[in-house]
Amino acid sequence: MENTLVEMMSNFMDLNDIEKEAILEAFPIKTFEKGTDLLKEGQIAKDAFVVIKGCIREYSIKDGEEITSEFYTEMQSAVNFDSMANKKPSKYYFTCTEETTVAIMNAEKENALYKKYPRFGEVCRVEMEKVLGSHQENLSKFKNSTPKERYLNLLENRPNLLQKVPQYQLASYLGMKPETLSRIRKKIATKE
Repeated sequence: MENTLVEMMSNFMDLNDIEKEAILEAFPIKTFEKGTDLLKEGQIAKDAFVVIKGCIREYSIKDGEEITSEFYTEMQSAVNFDSMANKKPSKYYFTCTEETTVAIMNAEKENALYKKYPRFGEVCRVEMEKVLGSHQENLSKFKNSTPKERYLNLLENRPNLLQKVPQYQLASYLGMKPETLSRIRKKIATKE
């Protein structure tokens, strides 16, 4: 497990032993139990998390109802940029939906690493642009699709979520009530 983050970085650049060690020191790997809150509403985010194994759910609470905005699974980064960059209280929770192993990326340690190894910063910037572009595309698709299309998109692109999270959280993520998701699933199952 300890080498997973190093392996990821190695996909983008050749790393010498000193650089590999610096990555391992800067970004410790830790496993959290199901239900652990990594960030709570009202806290200022200091850390980001790269999921190595497991799942983190991002959600907010509005009028007593949990609204799921994202699930982060293997090799995805869970970070509240608004809170971290602007030192503002988070509007979201980050909670482990199952036992989850993450690389913890502390902003101060990350900046120190980038000062010492500037090329890491450039690679992370390029990767972040890709992630943001992907999020933009997904949001646009989501806004312009029907509930059934959203579910079919989930089946096609993230089928692992069906085993990782309860149906009511999936329904919230897809912008519908659990009963609606249930009807959609039944209609699709009967056509197959």
